[in-house]
Amino acid sequence: MLEIVKTSDGSNTIFNSEVGENYHSHHGALQESKHVFVKSGLQYFLENKNEVSPTGGDLEGASVSILEIGFGTGLNFLLSADYCSVENIQLDYTGIEAYSLTDEMISQTGYDEYVTTDLWQEFIKHYPSALQNPIKLNKSCQLQIANVKLMDFQSDQKFDVIYFDAFAASYQPEMWNEAAITHTLQFLKPGGVFVTYAITGNLKRIVKSLGLKVEKAPGAPGKREMLRAY
Repeated sequence: MLEIVKTSDGSNTIFNSEVGENYHSHHGALQESKHVFVKSGLQYFLENKNEVSPTGGDLEGASVSILEIGFGTGLNFLLSADYCSVENIQLDYTGIEAYSLTDEMISQTGYDEYVTTDLWQEFIKHYPSALQNPIKLNKSCQLQIANVKLMDFQSDQKFDVIYFDAFAASYQPEMWNEAAITHTLQFLKPGGVFVTYAITGNLKRIVKSLGLKVEKAPGAPGKREMLRAY
């Protein structure tokens, strides 16, 4: 059973009674998504990439590809797409979601408050189609949602940024083991960035063993630290 619930920052999330967990932090869905994924993942990648760019200057005309593990409600996508639209950045976004929500359920989240009306309307309109094929939502954004389990996902594409947003390890341990993390990180480009809201000794060990540099970054409200690797 799925139920819309309000989090501490006033934004909504969905409670999945079968899993026993919210789709986002109860401390604040919007705050968590902005901090962990948009700021610490997408913006971090773009700003550091820009530092070594021969053109320098602002980010206009840049491009970025993102892979999200646990597409869920689409909040991370919506905020990322809205940011890229404002900055005139080309976004190629792929989400993995084995148990996709209906467009009716997503429509009830209230996330239209946080992005432009055009983006929200295009997302809701094309969401069912994006579960089948890549969809161009606007001139700067392409979306595809792979309706498969993580270990069944295959792609020749490598991504600049990976958002790892599965349910917590206490609820979905199979998403956080060595096989799952190894499978995920094969899709990261050299120089790419991997971010997740969690940070544990085992997760750091696995990511380091795969040749990435791991750092503890400040966490979203309710969490002292999060993991970023590159």
